[in-house]
Formats: sequence, C-alpha cells, structure tokens
Amino acid sequence: MTIIDALVELQEVDGRIRELELELKDLPRRKALETARLSGVSADLQAAKAGEDYVQDRVKGFEEDAKALREKIQKLKATQAGLKTNKEYQQYSVQIDLVTHDLEATESSQIAAMDDLPSAQAKIANAQAKYDAEKEGVDAFCAEIDERIAAVKAELEEAQKERAEKAKAVNDPKFVLYYERLRTKRWPVVVALTHDGVCDGCHLVQPPSVGQLADANARNGAAGKPQSIVACTMCGRILYR
Repeated sequence: MTIIDALVELQEVDGRIRELELELKDLPRRKALETARLSGVSADLQAAKAGEDYVQDRVKGFEEDAKALREKIQKLKATQAGLKTNKEYQQYSVQIDLVTHDLEATESSQIAAMDDLPSAQAKIANAQAKYDAEKEGVDAFCAEIDERIAAVKAELEEAQKERAEKAKAVNDPKFVLYYERLRTKRWPVVVALTHDGVCDGCHLVQPPSVGQLADANARNGAAGKPQSIVACTMCGRILYR
C-alpha cells in the first residue's frame, strides 16, 4: 500500500468520525427542541388549571359572602323580635330587606360563577388530553435520541480505534504532519487531480508541473518507491492520481 493509499483510508475514517461528532452535537439540540415544544403544551394546561382555580375562588368567595349575609339577616331578625316600638320594627325591616336584596344578588352571582365551572373543567380536560398525547410522542422521541446518542458514542469509540490503526499505516512523518495540520482547515485533505488538471477540492486548474508531479507520484507508488507531497497551488490539499 502506498502512502497516498494509506492517507485516503485514514481520511475515510476521519470522515466518519467528523459525521459522528456532528451528529453527537446535533442530537441533544433536537432533543431540547422537542422538549421545549412540550413545555408550550404544558403551559396551556397550567393556564387551564389556573382558569378553573379562578372560577372556584369566585364561587367560594360568593358562598362566604352569602353566608355572612344570612348570618346578618338572622341577627337583625333576632334583634327585631325584641323591639318594643313599631318605628324601630319598621327600621329593622328596611335593613333586613336591603341585606336580603344583597343576599339575592350574591347568590345570583354565585350561580353564574358555578355555571362557568363546566367550561373551565372542559378546558382542563382538553388541555390534559393534548398534553398526554404530546408527552407520549416526546418521550418516545427522546428515548430514540438517547438510544442514538449511545449508539453514536459506541461507533465513535470504534472509529477512533480504527483511526489509530490507519494512522500507523502512514509511515512517513512529513505526510502525517501535513495531513494533521491541514485537516482542521480544509476538508477533505487528500483529493484527486482530474485528468483536466483540476483540483477536486477547490476546483482550480493546476499548472502542468503539478500534474507531472502527481503522475510521477503515481508511478513511484506503483513501483514501491518513495512518494512526495503534491499540493494544490490554491488550497494546499494533497493531490493524487
């Protein structure tokens, strides 16, 4: 195997590693987006529950007000029963009528508030059903993401081991150094030089001398002779034929 062949095989492994690393970064983002979508549905459910609490508080408030008014009427009537003059009796009757009117208005408001309860409870039921359905889907999606994350980590670990073996096959330090330095800036690093003399990385037409060096490299590799680095004059990628 020539050095160029070994570099190409190393690059193939590095390509898989790059894809796995990108996927490993993207998977948690996708999971977070799905969880955020569920948060919106949860907010709707909480709003529906808050709406029912508001109606319940109104009903309770009217109930307490009505109770206080009834007690007030009872006290007025008890006092009225012990009065000696007709004038005082009439005055208390007026007060009782006024409080009774307030009681009737309060009870009417209480009934109206109670009529709002079924609607508020229906909103909770609908919001809960939607939340449960969404949560089931989100939980399943997140479980799949977690499984994929575990699988990608395992694949990445195996690819790293394979890379270490492939790197050993590139037994020329200058090629390794050049490749490692360039792969963080250009990808892919090792590309073909077409028959038209075009770099398959940046698509720049190369001088004839570059093509001659690439051809000589190919002949040397086939003959088992040392090969040199032939680089693109624009992007610096390693060229081969």
